[in-house]
Amino acid sequence: MPQAGTMSPARILSRPTGARYQDEHRKWQGIPSVERTDGGRLYVNWYTGMETETGGNFLVVTSSDDDGTSWAGPRFVVEHDDPEVRVYDPSLWRDPTGRLWLMWNQSRDFFDGRIGVWAATSANPDDDEPAWSEPRRIANGILMNKPTVLSDGTWLFPAAIWACHTPTEQHALEAERFSNVYASADDGRTITYLGGADVPNRSFDEHMVVEKRDGRLWMLVRRFDGVGESFSEDGGRTWSPGRLSHIDGPCSRFHIRRLPSGRLLMINHADFGDRRSREEIERQGNVKEWKGRTNLTAFLSDDDGATWPHRVLLDDRDDVSYPDAAIGPDGRLFVVYDHDRFGDRGIYLARFTEDDVLAGRMDGAGSAARVLVNRALALPAPESGTPSGASTAATG
Repeated sequence: MPQAGTMSPARILSRPTGARYQDEHRKWQGIPSVERTDGGRLYVNWYTGMETETGGNFLVVTSSDDDGTSWAGPRFVVEHDDPEVRVYDPSLWRDPTGRLWLMWNQSRDFFDGRIGVWAATSANPDDDEPAWSEPRRIANGILMNKPTVLSDGTWLFPAAIWACHTPTEQHALEAERFSNVYASADDGRTITYLGGADVPNRSFDEHMVVEKRDGRLWMLVRRFDGVGESFSEDGGRTWSPGRLSHIDGPCSRFHIRRLPSGRLLMINHADFGDRRSREEIERQGNVKEWKGRTNLTAFLSDDDGATWPHRVLLDDRDDVSYPDAAIGPDGRLFVVYDHDRFGDRGIYLARFTEDDVLAGRMDGAGSAARVLVNRALALPAPESGTPSGASTAATG
């Protein structure tokens, strides 16, 4: 069948030795995610491979046992055997049972109109040789942000089918071309489509959901002109008409989550000045040049997101983007992001505390900014064909 590749799982390769997987030879990289295990190990992943964002992309997973001072190199690689299938936009998540979820998306080339979210889990992510479950397809669309655990125990997975790109294939999924949520009420054993929000002017969606104190769900969605919003009063089955929120943004991914203190944390760009118009963006190809991706900042809200009076600057450089965050058992915050995907090719970490944000300066014990996780050097690599030089990770 023509689309058989995208509906079959990628392989998880353990400690790959192939040249194209190594830091010296990867040509670009970005779109990272981070998670911290119950045992204190940090995992970070991102995607890379080929000359740009296209078929043949794969993702790299690394880890650190010293809060980001040193990293294990390419610990795992997730790659598909079909060279037309790209593996991309990964997400890491520690669920309430302590399992580590490794999630990624598969599409034929850039956007085949269906995509598909795949997941593997590890029950022993702190071991020397973590075992991964067999990958399974859990949703249509693309998921690139962490799920949300609701107060009733439901897990919500945010997955979207883009409306801002013309698909290269037709899969009769027009009714799902929204910012969707999938739900699980049995600790992830079954995950089913629940509902979706239609937020006008959205761009790549990249939505996240938080549960407000009054029980409503608040979905925030990336828009060409800022951050959009929609609300649900029935657990995510139906959503209010989307609109522009009071939160601004330069058309880039953000991160939002509830902290143990009850405050909301947001990682977003601040004081970014200019951004490209929708018309400018749509005249470009699949891989675009952006404006305004600067001053990556951590914000805190005391009033459930109405205002964000507390902030600390994480990185003031241009072309810093795509933050993701994890929380340690002691409340420390770990944020990863990328910088200049085709130039610096750097993945960076900031570690800090809620008190740092409240004080407006990063001076807590162990707090640090611009910690380099990984840099691809883009040196010439020997040609290679099918995936080799690695073993498939153990499954369990």
